[in-house]
Amino acid sequence: MHTTSHLLMVRPAAFGYNPETAATNVFQKTPADFSEQIHQKALAEFDYMVEILQKEDLNVLVIEDTLVPYKPDAIFPNNWISTHAEGTVVLYPLQAPNRRAERRQDILDTLKAKFRIHNVLNLSHYENRNRFLEGTGSMVLEHDHKVAFANLSSRTHSEVLDRFCSLMGYQNVSFQAVDEFGQPIYHTNVVMTMGDKFVIICMEVIKDEIDQEDLLTSFRKMQKEVIKISYEQMKNFLGNAIEVSNNKGERLLILSERAYESLEDTQKKRLETYVRLVPCPLNTIETYGGGSARCMIAEIFLPTL
Repeated sequence: MHTTSHLLMVRPAAFGYNPETAATNVFQKTPADFSEQIHQKALAEFDYMVEILQKEDLNVLVIEDTLVPYKPDAIFPNNWISTHAEGTVVLYPLQAPNRRAERRQDILDTLKAKFRIHNVLNLSHYENRNRFLEGTGSMVLEHDHKVAFANLSSRTHSEVLDRFCSLMGYQNVSFQAVDEFGQPIYHTNVVMTMGDKFVIICMEVIKDEIDQEDLLTSFRKMQKEVIKISYEQMKNFLGNAIEVSNNKGERLLILSERAYESLEDTQKKRLETYVRLVPCPLNTIETYGGGSARCMIAEIFLPTL
């Protein structure tokens, strides 16, 4: 699976708990107060993560969030944009109305100044019909085999998923994953992480045996080692990691400190045969934003100018 050293990240101007997304995201915790302190802590975590990634010889394009309109989740750009090696950018429909302003033309213009963009596919009009597909949160993409893995939920509608797959030439492998309350897990990228030679996945949230078998068959065909994680590890965002390649060609797995600490020794050893693990402390962002390392990174696969 091709990976990239070019990463897009959005530095938050007003990070905070978003009540519009909390209804479908059990990972979010309501703060005791909505103080500036939460934003400042998240900002420090963001800046430190960028520093870590740059020291790992990754090319991080940092975009400053704008204060107006208020965008508490701007730190998670992978939900509204994905880029592809043939020069295509896809823009996605977001469920929470207060997230839709995250799609910014000036960010596209910044990308156009550095990379070749031949085509922009804008799926955001599906918002008018209350049908959503939140980018690489809703889909975990295997680019070499052109497979889109997707857990169907209120944020991941089968019609929009089918449209993406049809336009981009991806095979759709959809399934249903539920939390301890029987509710759909909000995003696929907390359930699973796709690596070049491995997949990290919480199988116990996928109750249907046919769904399980379809997934395992797909992984076998792609010759991926399956590294199963527990529900508790998933809640610690171990499924929300991302494999990247640095400028030296080393393969790295970016994950949060909390996710890293939840790894069992055997899992860690298996992963380290494929990647070097790069943990980042993201506790505030995870607690109040309900997303982790993978959500914070939009990969740039576009050809450079």
